[in-house]
Amino acid sequence: MVRRRGTLAAAIIGSSAVFLDATIVTVALRSIASDLPSRTIGAFEGQAYVYNGYLLSLSAVLIIAGALADAYGRRRMFALGFAAFGVASGLCAVAPSIETLVLFRVLQGLGGAFLVPGSLAILAAEFEGADLGWALGAWAGASAVTTILGPFVGGVLVETVSWRGAFLVNVPIVAAGLWATSRWVRESRAHDASRDFDWGGAVLGALAIGGLSFGMIDGQQRAWADPLAPAALLLGGAALAWFLVHLARGTHPLVPLGFFRVRDFAVTNASTFLIYGVLYVVIYLVPTFVQGTLGYSAAAAGLVTLPTGLLLALLSPAAGRAGARRGPRMFMTVGPLLIAAGLLWLALLPGDPVAWKLDPGNAATFIPPASAMVAFLPWALLQGVGLAVVVAPLTTALMTSLPRRNAGLASAINNAISRVGPQLLGAVVFVMVTAVFYASIARDVPGTDVGAAAFRTAVGPFNPPAPSVGPDVAAAARSASIACFRIAMALAAVIMIGGGALNYAGIRPGPREPGAG
Repeated sequence: MVRRRGTLAAAIIGSSAVFLDATIVTVALRSIASDLPSRTIGAFEGQAYVYNGYLLSLSAVLIIAGALADAYGRRRMFALGFAAFGVASGLCAVAPSIETLVLFRVLQGLGGAFLVPGSLAILAAEFEGADLGWALGAWAGASAVTTILGPFVGGVLVETVSWRGAFLVNVPIVAAGLWATSRWVRESRAHDASRDFDWGGAVLGALAIGGLSFGMIDGQQRAWADPLAPAALLLGGAALAWFLVHLARGTHPLVPLGFFRVRDFAVTNASTFLIYGVLYVVIYLVPTFVQGTLGYSAAAAGLVTLPTGLLLALLSPAAGRAGARRGPRMFMTVGPLLIAAGLLWLALLPGDPVAWKLDPGNAATFIPPASAMVAFLPWALLQGVGLAVVVAPLTTALMTSLPRRNAGLASAINNAISRVGPQLLGAVVFVMVTAVFYASIARDVPGTDVGAAAFRTAVGPFNPPAPSVGPDVAAAARSASIACFRIAMALAAVIMIGGGALNYAGIRPGPREPGAG
């Protein structure tokens, strides 16, 4: 029992470190941009690459990492991921420029790619039956809590230490994870895994995911004026087509296409793309908006998400047990709808959000002057309940849809999809937001060359304009950011509703037998 709980602890530490780092940096981006010099990219662009560079490399090699773990040892690859993640985190903490920080974030993502699928595969190899269901629920709840609490933890570290503390915090976490792995985790691998590892499929998969993700990120950041973005998209699309042909013809393909003929596996991955794609976009946009447009501190921006994390911690175990008894379908339907309701609250908030700062003398605002955070509370509560309802059942539906021997690869595919989702859906949201943002400024301040590279470096959505910008443009940018934020939240709500509808239509009703496959 002690060893099993220790294994669960190691798995939770590994996945939590990856999820925490995906969101903890969101509230540190402004401090990073103001503190680090940059020779080749603007401040707004640099923030996006620091955030997305991690997710880009993480998503590009997740499937490779999961397949390697199944074939060559889950404990071995898990420990390797911990070590690489820890070293890269230390390098991020001492980065001397934006460019080097982006590079180290890419390395950090490569290490993290071995931790998430590895953690679920380790649990599937260690636990059986009802115990596996309980372990998956605990893993899902803990991982979701750390994801949501990332902005709050990051805000506290930025205010009390510096933005570098957001990366240094990983060092003791990694040390604890390595110790728990060496002490309690047993080695396991897929007994039927071929030693003829599909390196051709691995390279094609990485090129497909990396090319598509980078193309969308670079294109949206440079307003599609740079030929590098279309070239990356072309490369990614060609690699994806070749990848699918390779899988169909291969004897031991990296990803057996037969997985996607399993109904629950296919639907769970499709809804993961929508739900987690929207979730990460919102987790990035809300703190950025609260800091850049409303002018709150990093800690206050993180505080906005705190109720969500607390509700996840309190409700996830109960939701996991209820989902195991009743089956995941109802929970995977209701959860996204609750999250969508919270997003619609943000989209429909009346009044001028710029007046949400603490101002006891301003009694005319929509928000009670005692605390502007009240404005975000309904969203945070609905998102917390919705995530608690959906996360553990979704994980159970995924991990019970295929035989246990495929646990590492199944988890890697799902996590790759959950990382690609923010890139592609985020690109859709960002393209729409930037178009509305600059069109609004051009309308409000006639004669402004909103397409100029220098202007876009100084003025961007949800970020305070550079000091050189005139008051008319600054006011127009503020109003445009408010409008864009509401539009982005409305679009996110629509996508989230689509995820819930997909789950209702596609997930088989009834309970699952954990680990049965």
